[in-house]
Amino acid sequence: MKFSTFCIAVLFFALFSCENDPTTIAKVTYNPKSPDETIYDLKMVYSDSGYARVELMAAYSETMQKPEKITKLLDSLRVNFFSEKGEILSTLTALYGEINYAKGLLMVKDSVRLYNYKKKQTLETEVLYWNQKDSSIFTPAQVIVKEPDGVFYGEGLKTKQDFSRYEILKPRGKIKIKKEEEIN
Repeated sequence: MKFSTFCIAVLFFALFSCENDPTTIAKVTYNPKSPDETIYDLKMVYSDSGYARVELMAAYSETMQKPEKITKLLDSLRVNFFSEKGEILSTLTALYGEINYAKGLLMVKDSVRLYNYKKKQTLETEVLYWNQKDSSIFTPAQVIVKEPDGVFYGEGLKTKQDFSRYEILKPRGKIKIKKEEEIN
């Protein structure tokens, strides 16, 4: 009898002595560095007047709300820039990116490539910024631009998101210039 009384007393003590205070649980489980939101196979479309202008895809993303809202794009990303007719004009790829919503800025880095389909030209660099407000793309880093007519090198670049025209801020290397035919 004593053993069963002891077991009942222990069980009674165990059931009624535990307290699950939500504040205590939050202190134990809360990590201020953990993301507020995680998404696998992210796809975002920026549109204007009902037409897609930019399509962003990432394998995995993490969004933090504080101190400012930032989405980290991890494990590769792809951004397609569209014409008014819905054709893909250029594509940006990288292994990592961050969207800063307050500044309207996308920063990508690590194996960055921007490709223009019409001109068949490729920009390669290690870091690139896309400003959503004015549709500009820029980098202060070393760049390589590959075109059917040659390869251009330099430091720093400015272009529009379609990558149709660009300016290398500090160019270097040899450039072959074609003569234009005279019109009679």
